[in-house]
Amino acid sequence: MPTNGTGKALTLTFGLINHQQRYLTAEAFGFKVSAAAPSLKRKQTWTLEQDERQGQVVFLRSHLGRYLASDQDGRVSCEDEQPGRDCGFLIVAQSDGRWALQSQPHLRFFGGSGDFLSCFAQTAGEAELWAAHLALHPQANLLSGEGEVSVDGVVPWGVSSLLTLAYLGGRYCLKTCDGRFLNHDGRLARESGRGAGYTLELRCGRLAFKDCEGKYLAPTGPTGACAPGRCSKPGKDELFDLEESHPQVVFLAANGQICLHPASLPRAGLLELGLQVGKRVGLPGVNISANQEDETDMETFQMEIDRESRKCTFRSREGRYWTLVSHGGIQSTATEVAVNTMFDLEWFGRRMALRASNGKYVCTKKNGQLAAVSESVGENEQLMLKLINRPILILRGENGFVCHHKSSNTLDASRSVYDIFSLHFSDGAYHIQGAAGRFWYVSSSGLVCSDGERPEEFFLEFLGHGRVGIKGKNGCYLRGDQGGALKSDGHTANASSLWEY
Repeated sequence: MPTNGTGKALTLTFGLINHQQRYLTAEAFGFKVSAAAPSLKRKQTWTLEQDERQGQVVFLRSHLGRYLASDQDGRVSCEDEQPGRDCGFLIVAQSDGRWALQSQPHLRFFGGSGDFLSCFAQTAGEAELWAAHLALHPQANLLSGEGEVSVDGVVPWGVSSLLTLAYLGGRYCLKTCDGRFLNHDGRLARESGRGAGYTLELRCGRLAFKDCEGKYLAPTGPTGACAPGRCSKPGKDELFDLEESHPQVVFLAANGQICLHPASLPRAGLLELGLQVGKRVGLPGVNISANQEDETDMETFQMEIDRESRKCTFRSREGRYWTLVSHGGIQSTATEVAVNTMFDLEWFGRRMALRASNGKYVCTKKNGQLAAVSESVGENEQLMLKLINRPILILRGENGFVCHHKSSNTLDASRSVYDIFSLHFSDGAYHIQGAAGRFWYVSSSGLVCSDGERPEEFFLEFLGHGRVGIKGKNGCYLRGDQGGALKSDGHTANASSLWEY
């Protein structure tokens, strides 16, 4: 299965919508299933598993870790901890993009509504058809040209590779970072019309995108431009993997111009007033050094945070990792992740510091080279980190996506649909902009509001694999409370204050 060189393809998680526009739900009580929920939340999320030894057979695992099953009499349950014989299903794709789920051992179709679900229909009628609504974070990677979406590299790099999968009316639109939609003729359009909608089909654990004329999306021509071709059946060129988009960053070190912004650095006991910032960290050779004025691919690095240890690696576009070498030097020579390629991240408001595997902090030497030789964080150990591949921001927390509140100027952090916000870098901090060009700010009560006329600074801390913590001006993390309101009152980074981005 192809990957971007950084890991496996994403596991497919989704909600299943029946003919009455209700989601299949796994209840905690009695491991029952129903189809009455109006929106996609945790109970409505299913994970697709596939055993390659059994061909097209798939298994559906609930949020409780139990598997959907059907016996020979059509009775449906969801209590098996391991996928047994009755848990296997075949996905029969329909012309409108919906799925019919057929029990593999009993050859009957699954359907129904409310509490009345069964798997006993001999044919797939309207009640046995399900629309698949992906429950993944909607941003993925493809490389984009000026007037088309293209697939022309193994590693997705830079802002132009960011793609948003927008779910509109049961179909998916492919939206580029500048807000345009991939039309079925291969052009990029400002509006999401009929020609920009695709249905998803699952083949061998991979996805195919079918357009309004029944043709499948595929890279074509010398540039790899993505457009539906002539094929009415998907082959290997028409199958795609969804992979997460890792953050890509530029570092600025303390060996350039004087910066006059104050910030709190309690652990270092310093004020930022008078710190020098300006030179970019890059690759003039194998040594990592802060001598660059420009901001190109050579000064851009991909951050990959380990799920368990939360330590971070930094990778160049050529696939080389930063690594600690003798005498504390930092080079970009490693081809695999190892102990010496892992760094701890420590955050100080506008700035951060890196601690290498030898326990020393990375500092910028007088000649610009980076070396892990410092016992504590001072002026030369501080770096400014700039996120460059997220001009738009979609946040999902433990209770759902962040959206504008329907009836106030606050933000809702528990929605099944998302709003798209703009992210603007500002000297180590970020401004977040929403609808009508208005900005986020923290009110006196700690609520995050979205109707500010002037930008207010927020601070991003990358604290886990695919997760970011966001601090407001009051020094607290943004979190979703029990009622769904977005507040800046979190004192620790936990499940309620870490966000998929």
